[in-house]
Amino acid sequence: MLLNRTKKLGAVYGRAAARDWRRSGALALLALSLAMPLSASAAPGDGAIVDAREALRKKDRKGLSVARAAAMASNHPLAQWADYFELSNRLPEAQQSELDAFYARWPATYVEDRLRNDWLLELGKRRDWVNFAVEYPRFRMNDDREVRCYALLLDHQAGRDVKDEALATWLAQRDADDGCALMAATLVDAKKFGAAEVWRKARFAIDAGRPRAARQAVALLSTDAASRVGELADNPARWLAKSAAASSRPAAELATLALMRLAANDPEAAALQLDERWDKALPPDLSAWAWASVARQSAMKQLPAAADQFQRAALRASRGGAEPDWPDDTLAWKVRAALRADEGRGRWQQVAQAINAMTPEQQRDPAWIYWKARALKSMASSSQDEAGLSAMSAELLSGIAGRLHFYGLLAAEDLGQPITLPPKPAPLTPEEIDAAKNHPGLTRALQLIEIGLRNEGVREWNFSLRGMNDRALLAAAQRACDAEVWDRCINTSDRTREEIDIDQRFPLPFRKEVVARANEIGLDPTYVYGLIRQESRFIMDARSHVGASGLMQIMPATARWTARKIGLNYTQDMIADREVNLRLGTSYLKLVLDDFGGSQAMAAAAYNAGPSRPRRWREGPALEPAAWAENIPFSETRDYVKKVLHNATVYAAVTGASAPSLKTRLGARIGPRDAAAPAADTSLP
Repeated sequence: MLLNRTKKLGAVYGRAAARDWRRSGALALLALSLAMPLSASAAPGDGAIVDAREALRKKDRKGLSVARAAAMASNHPLAQWADYFELSNRLPEAQQSELDAFYARWPATYVEDRLRNDWLLELGKRRDWVNFAVEYPRFRMNDDREVRCYALLLDHQAGRDVKDEALATWLAQRDADDGCALMAATLVDAKKFGAAEVWRKARFAIDAGRPRAARQAVALLSTDAASRVGELADNPARWLAKSAAASSRPAAELATLALMRLAANDPEAAALQLDERWDKALPPDLSAWAWASVARQSAMKQLPAAADQFQRAALRASRGGAEPDWPDDTLAWKVRAALRADEGRGRWQQVAQAINAMTPEQQRDPAWIYWKARALKSMASSSQDEAGLSAMSAELLSGIAGRLHFYGLLAAEDLGQPITLPPKPAPLTPEEIDAAKNHPGLTRALQLIEIGLRNEGVREWNFSLRGMNDRALLAAAQRACDAEVWDRCINTSDRTREEIDIDQRFPLPFRKEVVARANEIGLDPTYVYGLIRQESRFIMDARSHVGASGLMQIMPATARWTARKIGLNYTQDMIADREVNLRLGTSYLKLVLDDFGGSQAMAAAAYNAGPSRPRRWREGPALEPAAWAENIPFSETRDYVKKVLHNATVYAAVTGASAPSLKTRLGARIGPRDAAAPAADTSLP
């Protein structure tokens, strides 16, 4: 339940499944599922599949081979998974002929394409470009950045101009890996990438907290410089004091990396260093980068200096005569800092400037469409073109208004439009129902989930949805709904574009129990539903690797504390019981809601990240709740709060329980606790 005790597998069941987590390497694919308990309902015929996974977990090669043979001999409908486990486990020593035979056994299946992903990585490491060139065009998912780097390398060797895509892919690389490193090294040797691109990559990596990737990049220019990156990453303050200089461009680049690294832990110290020496010593573009990095970290810590620091960064960049090339995430924090600036009144021109500097893809995010519209509207009154800016604002809001997400609902209310639900689609035809019922991939996915291999089942399910139109997606979603596999029901229905079945997207399992329990303790049932939908997608046996369990994803310690608080005779084995879990979760939610004065936004943040954090986040200027939510420093909690409140608002419309208004649910401005309010309950876990 609490982010500060690390992430929940409720996220794997719901949020992360919706994001369709990819992975590189066979064992990474299996790691989460191997840690999960197997279903007690697994049928005897499923034993070979269960045994295969267990053997893989234990690294029991002989047991894995025996289980695979048993599954294959019995023609088990999930035999391909045992086959996949066995071959992926020994992939480094496999030969192309074995892979070809596997593909022939399981054509057009998820395991065929996923093993091809694994094999492409292995072929890249082996530098087997002949087989890589044959395999890559057959890779249907094409969702692995390292594989894409290998492919771009081959395109370059074939004489194609890949510089722009290769640079974008390299900049987006998260960790040091072989494929992107080899691609970059080849393009540096070919003089397609120069020192400017390498140092830019290093800045992106340090900005993202990835010093290994920065060191790997700089090594393309100089092993000595790469060693210095390692030194400054370990202790930036010491390195700045003893070793830093700006006598040459490489030296200035290293000093900039050190300042950025220092800012990650102590932005105020980094700002002081800039003020006292480095702002004038560094070239304008690098000074701008350093100030932007300081400002980003200040904004994440909600320090009041952040907006001014971003302004200094912009001024330094303008003196350099070039547009800033900062990452989108840094620009996002520029927006957030501007929303908090000037005692919560906001610096709307700075909001608009930051959004306009983002990549086109990022500018299409509903959050930035909404805040740009708000900025234009606020700027209009003091502009000579008040009518034009107001019209542009309304056009932006109209483009997202009414869509089923947080900012779509806000946009509709800003335009004075009521929140309405989309019309129900035409009933599914028998043919559409039968197509979903007889789809082999969907069938395998449900079987995998039934025997406890949920992670594999989710991946099989999502692969099977590829290429489906709205009607096919609705039929697939309905199959999951009928089977009460609620996460697949919701997430599949969420994919439709034109035909929206609100009953699939916002189901009401356990309605009698949820409503009765919420009413009993004075909670809004739609708020409870909004939270459960985000926490567990109504999966009763959802459990994280740290122990958060059940519908409401309760941590064991929190469950024990809450049970004592409400006088429930409780033992740990009761945590997954639906009634007990619901009682504990709602009781804890009511306690945090009361502690935050009825603010659903702060209570949701407390439920996800622990109460101490939103207590800190409310300090500073009083903000409108949407701006406060956007400024939550943790990306998971920021997304969580917005989705819980959006969910609750839609559930209010679905049930007709109250007039659906997101703004009403968000409530009054959020700022420091009123002096007349009761003291915070610091015993809340």
